[in-house]
Amino acid sequence: MHVIKNAKHCRLKYNEFRIVWSSFFKIIVCLFARLLSPTVIMWSSLVIVVAGLPFVTSATTDYAQSPPVYPTPSGRGTGFWTAAYENARDLVGQMTLEEKVNITRGFTISDNVCAGNTGSVPRLEWPGMCLHDAGNGVRGTDLVNSYPSALHVGASWDKNMTYERAYYMAKEFKAKGVNVILGPNAGPLGRTPLGGRNWEGFSVDPYLSGQLNAKTIIGHQDAGVIANIKHFIANEQETYRRPYFGVEAVSSNVDDKTLHELYVWPFMDGVRAGVASVMCSYNRINSTYACENSKLMNGILKAELSFDGFVLLDWNAQHTLASVNAGLDMVMPGGGSLGSNLTQAVHNGSISEDRVTDMATRIVAAWYLLGQNGTDFPFPGVGMKNLTQSHEQVDARIPESKPVILEGAIAGHVLVKNNEALPFAKNPTMLSVYGYDATVPRTKNTDTLFQLGYTSSEEMGQAVLGTVQHFNQAARGGTVVTGGRAGANAPAYIDDPLSAIQKRARVDGTWVNWDIISFDPDVNAASDACLVFINAIATEGWDREGLHDDFSDGLVLNVASKCANTIVIIHAAGIRLVDQWIEHPNVTATIIAHLPGQDSGEALVQLLYGEAAFTGKLPYTLAMNESDYAVYSPCGLSPGNDVDPQCDFTEGVYIDYRAFDARNITPRFEFGFGLSYTAFEYSLLSVEPLDFDTDDDDEDSLWDIVATVNATIKNKGSIAGAEVAQLYLGIPNSPPKQLRGFEKIPLSPEESGEVSFQLTRRDFSVWDVVAQEWIVQKGEYSIYMGASSRDIKLTGSIEV
Repeated sequence: MHVIKNAKHCRLKYNEFRIVWSSFFKIIVCLFARLLSPTVIMWSSLVIVVAGLPFVTSATTDYAQSPPVYPTPSGRGTGFWTAAYENARDLVGQMTLEEKVNITRGFTISDNVCAGNTGSVPRLEWPGMCLHDAGNGVRGTDLVNSYPSALHVGASWDKNMTYERAYYMAKEFKAKGVNVILGPNAGPLGRTPLGGRNWEGFSVDPYLSGQLNAKTIIGHQDAGVIANIKHFIANEQETYRRPYFGVEAVSSNVDDKTLHELYVWPFMDGVRAGVASVMCSYNRINSTYACENSKLMNGILKAELSFDGFVLLDWNAQHTLASVNAGLDMVMPGGGSLGSNLTQAVHNGSISEDRVTDMATRIVAAWYLLGQNGTDFPFPGVGMKNLTQSHEQVDARIPESKPVILEGAIAGHVLVKNNEALPFAKNPTMLSVYGYDATVPRTKNTDTLFQLGYTSSEEMGQAVLGTVQHFNQAARGGTVVTGGRAGANAPAYIDDPLSAIQKRARVDGTWVNWDIISFDPDVNAASDACLVFINAIATEGWDREGLHDDFSDGLVLNVASKCANTIVIIHAAGIRLVDQWIEHPNVTATIIAHLPGQDSGEALVQLLYGEAAFTGKLPYTLAMNESDYAVYSPCGLSPGNDVDPQCDFTEGVYIDYRAFDARNITPRFEFGFGLSYTAFEYSLLSVEPLDFDTDDDDEDSLWDIVATVNATIKNKGSIAGAEVAQLYLGIPNSPPKQLRGFEKIPLSPEESGEVSFQLTRRDFSVWDVVAQEWIVQKGEYSIYMGASSRDIKLTGSIEV
């Protein structure tokens, strides 16, 4: 370790995220460290935090480098891993080198269509494992369900429902013979709102993402299936996400503080929850590919986070044989650079057999941890067959999942505008329905469109990965219930809005008009309400080109010009701006319906008619303008550099509401916002700080409860509802507010209930890049409790 000491309060650790700096510049950095308080020094850029606002000088010529961290820490096999490791060590101890190598790689098996299959060890009756997509339900097969996508679940802010969804979803994977679910997603977090895979994650906020990832992992693994949290790490765009046509993958140049406080944070929760597998990502981090990056895999994941499971290569991600010593444990979908090369490397001494033993042990331990050695686990891939060939019907659906799917679909709808238009005061005599998103897609069969979730956007089904595409931001081929490619799921049916409305109309005697084709439809002037359905699609492989489209906005304005009670419903795979029409006086209500899964129509009808309550909140900030986001577009190639895309994360931890608050920008609808059919009152805030030592650097003490915050919530309305009480902490020398707790509390009219938040030491901590540990600063910590990040009802403080 090279340490520069220039003054009492200035010490630079030069082995973390290195930049080639001149000695003179190092001295200048140290002088800033002496003169400015507080100061935070970071290694892919110099970041000086003054009064909570970052000033960043980015290294534009000398790109950040990830330092080597060796050797790979061996799995410890302690705590809840103890029995699994004992069994794994016993089994792996009986394997030959070739057998151990065999289970660290993928094979193509004609008998199933699993996304990946490991090798097996028939001599020891180890059957191998099937790995398959993804975090929102089983993809590309039959007789399974389409659950609400992760973004929709994030909008529910419901930890219990998140667990139930994960549990029943995993039971379907298990019934199909899938050992490893390739999810949930903690990355991308959502640095850019244009991110093509943002919908696969729960939220742009690391705390909300971490809590729901943890609940999902526990649910998956309680059902007996290995969860795989992905993509590790800073995998924040699809543009140049991996090497294509001679161009390297983008390098996410992230400073150490930002990496820990923003992007590592939800992975910490995942490891804490017991996740058995982590997927390394396609991109580079500080100029080193993630699946070759020893700093990330060895240094952070396996050492700092004490991860005892196995690290899995994203499919065909960049790697070399050296990735083994960097911490990679399994490659997919084939042998890649491993296979026989790994065997030869052991024989020539470049890789130790102990390392291969550790790889195999980590994999087999995960298998034992989830009880997959038991007689109730099906043979790998038993229900994953080519749908166009003769195959046995393996029905993975169970009745117990039905209410979970419907309630989850309801919970992720967010009501953002309501001028007393909803719920319908009485059963409407006449409804008019407009927009391409109101109806079912033309096909849902066995083809590529079905397998990749493109049934509403046929143009996406023709696109080749790695090529430049300019997709229509609206999927005008029908309603969307999921996003595209790996994160898509397979709906048993699609209950589209128009069908659900007509089903209800048949019971109530409502007259229904519809035009799902026209841009400027005629409107029956006697309509009680006009419902306009639009959408915004997103997919793995390409980032979005915008946050709205002119056709859809024009459709809304055209209908609103003729109908005094226009209600807009948006199915959206991410942020969708509304400022083209949100203030139109005839737009009386707006619903962000996200991606509800197969029960989309029924969920919406129950909300429109008041048979279910709106309880969802935005898991992101909805801006007035694209320029309001601290980071808007994904990074591209710079002039004179056509093969080496670089992306400096100069915004640090200031993304989404953190940036809006720090820059004092008014959003259209803030993070955590969502209307209800009732009203809630907050009162009786109490803060109970416990004594804790700010100098305590014990790793386990991060999870100690150091404060409790309580409050009373009352439903003041005449309708039952549920409030999501949100707790934000103002940490010194950090963004003005950071989410550190949330509880969803159902309340009947006039009923009161208490919410309680237990804050851990980690909740108060920041990452010290010099000490290389989490620390709690001395000072005042502001407490904010409210209905959103800006609708603060109660305040307090804790002095540390």
